Amino acid sequence: MSYTNKGYQSLTSKAMKAEMLEPDVELELARSWHKEGCEKSLHRLVNAYMRLAVSMASKYVKYGIDTSELIQEAGIGLMKAAEKFDPERGVRFSTYATWWIKASIQDFVLRNWSLVRTGSTASQKSLFFNLKRVKTQIEREFEKSGASVDYGSLNSMVAEKMGVSLRDVQMMDTRLSGGDFSLNSLQQGEEGREWIETIEDENSHGAEKVEKDKDDGIVKYWIKEAIETLNEREKTIVVERKLRDKPRTLDSIGGELGVSKERVRQLEAEALKKLRKHFETRIGIRSSSII
Repeated sequence: MSYTNKGYQSLTSKAMKAEMLEPDVELELARSWHKEGCEKSLHRLVNAYMRLAVSMASKYVKYGIDTSELIQEAGIGLMKAAEKFDPERGVRFSTYATWWIKASIQDFVLRNWSLVRTGSTASQKSLFFNLKRVKTQIEREFEKSGASVDYGSLNSMVAEKMGVSLRDVQMMDTRLSGGDFSLNSLQQGEEGREWIETIEDENSHGAEKVEKDKDDGIVKYWIKEAIETLNEREKTIVVERKLRDKPRTLDSIGGELGVSKERVRQLEAEALKKLRKHFETRIGIRSSSII
């Protein structure tokens, strides 16, 4: 839940007035919470560093997200830091909390900056928050020397400096230079034509698939219809010999029907001849209707 504007101002004001903890007091509070589960100590410790959370959240307002929501996420990061912090490691809580607050805010920004997922790997996160800054630094260095740098070379330098692939730089640069728009919005010069109509169906040959599904359905119907033209003994032989994943042998079917192996072979041949004739008739009927 986001804070109202009044609530946000109140929270910010309260954070700025919070006590400044001395290192020994901070350590005592952290131990009390960590070892004894004292919620009063936790409350005092977290309140003391909400100033830090507010300060860090304010650095991310340029991404177009409401400041109160950023502060809320910063507070969540601060709470996680308090939960994970080990006071016996000799590190100040503020130093430890900074990482958790930053991670919480950045994850929130990445989730909400665009409807399209930007990426959550370490390299993608680094590019999202640092690409423009690094590009600007490189461009300024070239300006000072009186030289110029082309787009491709600039991206290559950024990739090398940040330790990521050129492809990642190019993709993130494209994402950051554009914005979200509705796929139902109309294209310029294409009256009545929406952008979604230009997206290729990943299930390629959609029309062909529909036609194939239709044909498969017809064939299945024909098979069922054709089998119904056989007598019971012929049905058994065709089903067991042609429609099973593991066809039965002539001997086993002959034993079941009380006839010889050779007789089963003859009956199978007769049944298949009937089926073939039925299919030829059906195909002829369909061809005539199409013509």
